[in-house]
Amino acid sequence: MYITSSSSASASASAILRASRARFSPSVSRTSLLSPPKFTPPSLTNNNQLRSLSFSSAVRSLRCSYPRWSHGVDWRSPATLRHQIRAVAPFVERFQRKIATMAPEHPFKGIFTSLPKPGGGEFGKFYSLPALNDPRIDKLPYSIRILLESAIRNCDNFQVTKDDVEKIIDWENTSPKQVEIPFKPARVLLQDFTGVPAVVDLASMRDAMGQLGGDSNKINPLVPVDLVIDHSVQVDVARSENAVQANMELEFKRNKERFAFLKWGSTAFQNMLVVPPGSGIVHQVNLEYLGRVVFNTDGVLYPDSVVGTDSHTTMIDGLGVAGWGVGGIEAEATMLGQPMSMVLPGVVGFKLNGKLRNGVTATDLVLTVTQMLRKHGVVGKFVEFYGDGMGELSLADRATIANMSPEYGATMGFFPVDHVTLQYLKLTGRSDETVARIEAYLRANKMFVDYDEPQAERVYSSYLQLDLADVEPCVSGPKRPHDRVPLREMKADWHSCLSNKVGFKGFAVPKEAQDKVAKFSFHGQPAELKHGSVVIAAITSCTNTSNPSVMLGAALVAKKACELGLKVKPWIKTSLAPGSGVVTKYLQKSGLQKYFNEQGFHIVGYGCTTCIGNSGDLDESVASSISENDILAAAVLSGNRNFEGRVHPLTRANYLASPPLVVAYALAGTVDIDFDKEPIGTGKDGKSVYFKDIWPTTEEVAEVVQSSVLPDMFKSTYEAITKGNPMWNELTVPAATSYAWDPNSTYIHEPPYFKNMTLNPPGAHGVKDAYCLLNFGDSITTDHISPAGSIHRDSPAAKFLLEHGVDPKDFNSYGSRRGNDEVMARGTFANIRLVNKLLNGEVGPKTVHIPTGEKLYVFDAAMRYKSAGYDTIVLAGAEYGSGSSRDWAAKGPMLLGVKAVIAKSFERIHRSNLVGMGIIPLCFKDGQDADTLGLTGHERYSIDLPSNIGEIRPGQDVTVTTDNGKSFICTVRFDTEVELAYFNHGGILPYAIRNLMKQ
Repeated sequence: MYITSSSSASASASAILRASRARFSPSVSRTSLLSPPKFTPPSLTNNNQLRSLSFSSAVRSLRCSYPRWSHGVDWRSPATLRHQIRAVAPFVERFQRKIATMAPEHPFKGIFTSLPKPGGGEFGKFYSLPALNDPRIDKLPYSIRILLESAIRNCDNFQVTKDDVEKIIDWENTSPKQVEIPFKPARVLLQDFTGVPAVVDLASMRDAMGQLGGDSNKINPLVPVDLVIDHSVQVDVARSENAVQANMELEFKRNKERFAFLKWGSTAFQNMLVVPPGSGIVHQVNLEYLGRVVFNTDGVLYPDSVVGTDSHTTMIDGLGVAGWGVGGIEAEATMLGQPMSMVLPGVVGFKLNGKLRNGVTATDLVLTVTQMLRKHGVVGKFVEFYGDGMGELSLADRATIANMSPEYGATMGFFPVDHVTLQYLKLTGRSDETVARIEAYLRANKMFVDYDEPQAERVYSSYLQLDLADVEPCVSGPKRPHDRVPLREMKADWHSCLSNKVGFKGFAVPKEAQDKVAKFSFHGQPAELKHGSVVIAAITSCTNTSNPSVMLGAALVAKKACELGLKVKPWIKTSLAPGSGVVTKYLQKSGLQKYFNEQGFHIVGYGCTTCIGNSGDLDESVASSISENDILAAAVLSGNRNFEGRVHPLTRANYLASPPLVVAYALAGTVDIDFDKEPIGTGKDGKSVYFKDIWPTTEEVAEVVQSSVLPDMFKSTYEAITKGNPMWNELTVPAATSYAWDPNSTYIHEPPYFKNMTLNPPGAHGVKDAYCLLNFGDSITTDHISPAGSIHRDSPAAKFLLEHGVDPKDFNSYGSRRGNDEVMARGTFANIRLVNKLLNGEVGPKTVHIPTGEKLYVFDAAMRYKSAGYDTIVLAGAEYGSGSSRDWAAKGPMLLGVKAVIAKSFERIHRSNLVGMGIIPLCFKDGQDADTLGLTGHERYSIDLPSNIGEIRPGQDVTVTTDNGKSFICTVRFDTEVELAYFNHGGILPYAIRNLMKQ
């Protein structure tokens, strides 16, 4: 991150290094994006050729005022800093005079000013937006002001130009034109499922640098990287007081190699901090602990901003921190100093009025907002919330809404900082001085909202409004997060789903089979299942477990049920997975955890669990009853994703609900119930118990939240988290900076991306006579493309593991094996619910090998095409790649030989990931798709793209032809010049290596 500094000899070494990186980065024109960069003096550089896309070769030392920690190395210690300064001293001496004599002053030096403390002294210095005296800034959405400040602070007329700053200031006029801007986030956030492949890639890039004759230690994060291990814990043990310990022991047993690799990464790479397993869910830890709101780096103040390799990174937007999900490969480029190239987004203003009615939860609100925004259309846009209703929403409520930005399609769901934010920062243990600095900076830079003062009129691209009093209890499902169902309509909706033809709202169960009853024995106890019977009830996921009101509300439901004599049926797999240890503390202080336990909702671990498919096995008797009787079983979870095949292979109906509703449905034992009219069960007095009898009032919930959620809980939790846990601390890792790959490992494997790589880029390419590997309809998710859950025992991945001596009980999940490309390539398109039109209605992870007509697993068909020298393409409908930001959903197809995906539309992150892996994304023209064009997938496809990258423009039309004489026009979805450069280099990572090599 560029920080202005004097070029005098007294400047600190770290400041000199930052200045040298910013000012001596080679300028890049359209042509030089694709060839070795050369230095051009600023005075000779055309403004259109100013942006540098190179990576720094300098070692960076960040010294943040916010406490940070690592395992195995104290990177903030004076000894560590002295060592780093000594290591770069020759570099400093060589460039110091050049910096002093050649480097221009910061273009915005005139607005770099001091922020005084009320009692004397200063908080630090900052780039003042008001000092620009530009009336356009007052009308900008707060979210755009963060982009503006970043552009001003990082403006060096190389990586970021004054023209870029002007584009952002003139947002009202430029955003409709889809202009491109650079953005440099303050930090990067990872979780272990996406973090392992990121660290694998970095380790592999180090090897590639060495093989090309370069300095492998140039591969180092230049911005702070926080990695939280939270995706590996599975609900193997439930309904037990010992569940947390038992599941963690199994987690370490399965993932010891992965965890040791991540621990190695935390010491081998600078600026990388790893939060050990058992600490909490990444987004809750980010919200409660890692989020800075305002950075103070070397006395320079600037807004916190973050990109993360999990799509729900947006949860931090509820704290007023600009953050969103990106692909793993894009995050790696950001770590290495690459400015993100993004289209300046439109901003939807969402006005909230009124107050939620009694008994309505934040989950009900977010499901309502999600449905509204999906209908409005917000893909690629920011959503900014404002209005009188903001004061009625707690910070946790805001975070719940921000969390589900991916589900409503927005890049961000942003809540500017106000008094509610400051109160939350104090509650979660941030010091008074830190909070005072945050407030002073944001007020001074016009980034703070004070609802006690008159509000200046801000301009938005479009507007929505919601009266909070109109929100009613609801769930979403059975297959998509935005298919909201009001609770009062749930029973009727369920019966419609049973009868409707197979689709997002249909299962096509014959009328005569809809009342089927499957009786079985559950550990000697008579039991039965029907269509709609709940077999999984999970309080899980970052979306809700960070919100004390819904967590304690759920506990109150459990308490009332216990007092009335209701009990959850023992064959329902119940679980509670808090997002941090703070939840456990306030549940214990409130005295309510015991009621959760009585209903089977014992704490099973601190991680994502059921929401990402880590739900563990169902009891064998339950699983057999479902399979043998073709029962349409249901799962109810407090998560954010319910795509088919994600939660559990045997639950075809999956509903998202608030934690209190999860408990209510568990008690009812079915989703086939009208809570207004039908009893949940029979009480100990023999009387019927209804929903209203167990549902707490808003006042009851508020009272227990007020008395039970205390600042000391946050402080003690996060002081302990920095110390790790015994199992983590016992892991031993080598001290080498290069990783020693084990060819026999089935968890960590050196990827093939850089094999036979040369210094010269391979260039652009079209596609000639490719076969169609798969032909899809709408809403193919990253779960379909690269599942994270269990590895099916008949799959190509299972075959590979068995051949390498892995017992089926140790298969673990696809998500846990993302560090091994051999497993993941075989797991690509391995979802058992995959619907491929080439199979004429058959569901499963197979396809037709067109030349022979054989039905094969997708991996086997792809390898047959590849060995015969044939390229492949994928046909798809709308929203291709929706769901989690999963880089393997792009890496996997690339390894299978897929050269292009032709779809009606793409999810934002997935399209970026495809580009990053060198796959061509193409969109059908409006009103067209494979069906309207008469494409069956049995054709061979040629895509006419020039071999000279200079002849390709972002978003240009290209012609696609087939071997049976069809021809149609598509839009090539390389959206920026930078993405064309990635394509020319064969992907973003080869591009990064070549740029580092040229320095």
